[in-house]
Amino acid sequence: MNKLLVTGASGFLGWNLCHYARSNWQVSGTYFSHEINIPRVTLFKIDLRDFEAISQVFEHIQPDAVIHTAAAAKPNFCQTNPAESYSINVTASINIARLCSEYDLPCAFTSTDLVFDGKNPLYKETDPVSPINRYGEQKVIAEQNMREIYPAIALCRMPLMFGAPSPVSSSFLQGTISNLQAGKKINLFTDEFRTPASAITASQGLLLAIEKQVRGILHLGGKERISRYDFGLLLAEILQLSPALIEPGKQKDVAMVAPRSPDTSLDSSKAFGLGYQPLSLKEELIRIVIKSSEI
Repeated sequence: MNKLLVTGASGFLGWNLCHYARSNWQVSGTYFSHEINIPRVTLFKIDLRDFEAISQVFEHIQPDAVIHTAAAAKPNFCQTNPAESYSINVTASINIARLCSEYDLPCAFTSTDLVFDGKNPLYKETDPVSPINRYGEQKVIAEQNMREIYPAIALCRMPLMFGAPSPVSSSFLQGTISNLQAGKKINLFTDEFRTPASAITASQGLLLAIEKQVRGILHLGGKERISRYDFGLLLAEILQLSPALIEPGKQKDVAMVAPRSPDTSLDSSKAFGLGYQPLSLKEELIRIVIKSSEI
């Protein structure tokens, strides 16, 4: 098996990616503050902002490919902690790009649909970036720096993602399901649209980018554009719970620390042409709900 290094293995996407990739790759992962255990995955505690430390990990592992998922991915945290989040989202990413360039490795970087302001969806890879919060700004800076350092890198813009939680990081799905099953009403936005994908589908897309040696920007959204509210209704239907538990709300009526884009839906036609094949949202959610009920 070829060797794959996944940064951010304790995070929601990194954890799911390690589990998915280990059947076809010899996987190593990094974590920083949350120690975890993933069967058949070798894990290293490392601060990715320390170039010498991560250099030693590269030298030890000798990876054949790298997927960089580690990030400070909560927009509100980035907005209120700009220096710390910049060091994680930009400095660490530059270190990864330098080492992948040095070793001439296929590398996929997980960026975000929040590099856009939400005024002109569906967004293609060629559309100009227009972030409106610090998280989006930091991902744009990371994209630009990484590409300048290593033009062979795949800059994968990820959508809203959902799926099985890691031991230390969950998606929005878990809280939504818990509230619905407890009979609690939840308020979801009718005016915020995304192209969601499950963490497993996203993992498939990232591995495809590595295997196809994609250079430059690649959008890995799902096939369906949907509002948060309609997503909630779909989930209630699958759980066979009352749709009356889902109450409509407006993004514009809720004050948030970090400004949010109304519609960052991605056009992922380029990825579809490479063989990226997300399931329908209903199929994705049924698969996740069934799996969680079996645990």
